[in-house]
Formats: sequence, C-alpha cells, structure tokens
Amino acid sequence: MRYPKKIALITGASAGLGAEFAEQLAAQGADLVLCARRLERLNALADSLRSKHKVHIEVIAQDLANADGAEELLNQLDQRQIHVDILINNAGYGLPGYLLSQPWSEHARSLQLMLNAPTQLCRALLPAMQEKGFGRIINVASLAGLVPPSAGHTTYGAIKSYLIRFSESLALEHGQKQIKILALCPGFTYTEFHDANGARARVGALPKILWMDARTVVRQALDAVETNRRVYVNGWINFFLASLAKILPNAWASALTNSQASKFREPTGTDSSHRG
Repeated sequence: MRYPKKIALITGASAGLGAEFAEQLAAQGADLVLCARRLERLNALADSLRSKHKVHIEVIAQDLANADGAEELLNQLDQRQIHVDILINNAGYGLPGYLLSQPWSEHARSLQLMLNAPTQLCRALLPAMQEKGFGRIINVASLAGLVPPSAGHTTYGAIKSYLIRFSESLALEHGQKQIKILALCPGFTYTEFHDANGARARVGALPKILWMDARTVVRQALDAVETNRRVYVNGWINFFLASLAKILPNAWASALTNSQASKFREPTGTDSSHRG
C-alpha cells in the first residue's frame, strides 16, 4: 500500500476522474476527503469505498466555483482538524461557446473553479506538507494546455496552460522537501465531462484510438507523481500530438488544431457546466 493513513483531498470527487482517484487512493490505504457539489453522490461513493477498502472518509459538499468556495472548504478542514497530505485538484468543466457567447458571470465562475481555487488550495495546504516533510499535489490539466488554442471554449486551454506552468514552478520550489507536484494532461477520457457540456454526440464520433479510460489515466498519474514527473501526458497518441505541436511551425500547428477542434466544439452555446 503506497499511502497508508495519508489523507487525500479530492475536488470534483463525485464522478469521472475524481471518483477514480478516490477509488485508487483508497485502495492504496489513503483516508479521503471528498469534495464536490452533489452531496448524495458523494455520500454514495463514500459508503462504497468505506465498505470496500475500510478507510476513513469525510464528505464536504462545496461549490468551488463560488467566490468563497475554496475558503469555505479550508474552513471545514480546519474545523474537522484534517491535515491534508495529498491534494488532487480535479474539479473542472468546459464552458462552451466563444468568449462573447457566455455572460461574464459564467466566465468568472469557470476561472474561480479551475484557476483561483486550485491555486488557493495549494497555497493553503503546502505549509503543513512542508512541516511534515511529505506532500503530493496533482493538478488535473489537459492536453488542451499543450497544443495551440482553437475557437470555442475560449478560456479552457488557457486555464490548463496556467495549471501546467504553475505546477512546474511549484515542483521546482519544493523538489528538495519530499513534496512532489504533477500537472496531469489527459486527452479524451471516458467520463461524464462531455455529457455535461453537451458535446457527447460530436466527440463520440471521434476515432476510438483517441480515447482512454479513467482507471488507466489515474493509475498513470499516481505512478508519474511518485517518479517526480512534473508534467505527464497520458497515452502515446496524446504524447505524439503534444510533441508535434512543439516541432511544427506555429501557423501549421494552429491550423491543424482548429480544423480538428471544429469537429467537436460548438462556436456558440449555453452553459452546461460540470463541476462534480
């Protein structure tokens, strides 16, 4: 067991990669703090994992897209005297449409959830990790943060690029302190993500070679963070695409990305957000 009696906080834990992180961390002996909006789903997952793995699990229903969401989560941790050893910043969603297709209030919530909240949680939880001499942080980014931008989902790739660079800087700052930090960059993964943002019909037509299952993505992430990887791209096809984006002239790479993205991204649309 890799993490006996360590405490792992997982955001966006009610489904998809978050639920899979919970499953695999519990199987490796970690006690859990599960955070998402949907209390019923969190409780159901917690009951299942307690029965299966005999670990201690706390549930916190909190919407991290709210301006005070991360602060409220941290307050709950303090009140329950929970000291986090492993942080999985997973909560996120794709906001469809162009920048002007959505009201600012929706963009603000997206930025709060996927940019501000992960940064705030890292800042708040790192001091205790330093004091213990142990810490693991996985920031769930995306292949979208490594390839040229495309029209639609305007801020998504930019946010994921931030998470990648942010994680790399943190890893350099804490590499001598037994704190390991990883930006995880999966491509298309079988989860609820594309159902929630209304893109399932379009992405479902993409070649199966582009897809990975959540179990493999999470297993690779936990292996990668333990080997001190700072950025990990899941799957050979995604690694190839990320590498191609680096070596092609920018104009070519951008044209290629946009031609493919147009097959599964709506230029306009209403919010169908998914935050776990």
